[in-house]
Amino acid sequence: MPRTVLDAMVAHLHREANFGGYESADDAQEDIARAYGDVAKLLQAQPRNIAVVENSTVAFFQALSAFDFKRGDVIVTTRNDYISNQLAYLSLAQRYGVELRRAADLATGGADPQSVKEMLRDPRVRLLAVTWVPTNSGLMQPAEALGEVAEAAGVPYLVDACQAVGELPADVARLRCDFLSGTARKFLRGPRGIGFLYVSDRALKRGDFPLYIDMRGADWVSADRFAPAPDARRFENWEFAYSLVLGLGEAARYALQVGVERGGKRARELAGILRSKLSGLSGIRVLDRGRELAAIVTLQVRGWDATELSKLLRTRGINSTASLRAYAVIDMDEKGAASALRLSPHYYNTEEEINRVVDELNAVTAKGSAAS
Repeated sequence: MPRTVLDAMVAHLHREANFGGYESADDAQEDIARAYGDVAKLLQAQPRNIAVVENSTVAFFQALSAFDFKRGDVIVTTRNDYISNQLAYLSLAQRYGVELRRAADLATGGADPQSVKEMLRDPRVRLLAVTWVPTNSGLMQPAEALGEVAEAAGVPYLVDACQAVGELPADVARLRCDFLSGTARKFLRGPRGIGFLYVSDRALKRGDFPLYIDMRGADWVSADRFAPAPDARRFENWEFAYSLVLGLGEAARYALQVGVERGGKRARELAGILRSKLSGLSGIRVLDRGRELAAIVTLQVRGWDATELSKLLRTRGINSTASLRAYAVIDMDEKGAASALRLSPHYYNTEEEINRVVDELNAVTAKGSAAS
C-alpha cells in the first residue's frame, strides 16, 4: 500500500480509539464522501452509483441476489469466471433449478463474443456475468465487446473487475454494465477487507435491490412495507470499518494521480518481459493465453507444486501466490496443470527485480534437473 493509504487508516483508528466509533464516523463524513467520489471517478461514474461493501465477492453476490431467479432461468458466463462466482452459479442451479451456460472460447483464448451473442438469443437468459481478468491467468476477457452484445440483447450484464480495477482503465459507459464489482486491494493497492459495487442508473430504475437488505439499504416505512434507498446505498450494509473506507478512497485517489492507463501499461510491460524471459527457461511452461494479457503471469515449474514453490520464493524475498486446479477447474484441466505459480508485477517494480525472479526460478529448475 502507498504510505498515504496506511496513514489515512491509522489516523481514523486513532480517532476511534479516542472518541468512539459513531462519533469518529460522524467527524469523518466529508472524507467518507470524498472516498465515494474518488471510487466513482475510477469508473467514470457518479457517487450515487457506488456501494461500499466488505470485498469484491460480497459485491458480486449482492448484485447476483438482486435477480429473482426461478427454475428454467439461464445465466450465461464464461469458462474462466472466478471460482466463487462459479460456485454461486452452481448453488443457484442446485437450489432453484437455474441453468448455467458457458460461452465457447476463441482459439486464441477468452470468451467468443459471437458465442455469447447466440446464447443471449434465448429469452430465458436473465443475466450475463463475466470475470474481466480471471484470478488464475493473465487472460483479459473482451469485456466491452461482451457489454455491447448484452445491451443489444437487452440482457443485464454483471462484471467482476476484482483483478482489473487499478490496472485497466474502467469506463462503465463503455462497458455497458448494469453492475461491476471491485476490491480496494490487488492492483488498486488499497487495504484488504473492503470492496465496492457499481450499480447503474438502469438497475436502480428497474428497482433492483439485494435479497437481504438491511437498515442501511432501506427504510422500514410501515409494519409490512419497506422502501429501498434511492441510490446504490441499497446494496450496502449498515456496519462499516470506516478506516478501510478511508483507505479505499485514498487508494483510488492515488491511482488517479498515477494514472491507471499509465501505471497499468507499465505493469503489463513488466509482465510481458517476465513471460518472455521465463519462456526461454528449460522446465518452465508459461500458461497464459489470450489476445491481450494482463499483468498476471502464471507458470508451471516441472517437479514443483506451486504452493511449495511460492513458500520457497518468499524466503528469498519474492512475493508470489499459487493458483490451484480447484480455483479454475475448466481452465487448469485444459492446460494440464494441477497448480500454477502466479507472479503479478506492478508499475513500481523494476526490470532488475524481474531479472532476479528469473534467475531464482532458473536456479530452481537447474537444481531440479540435476537432482533428477
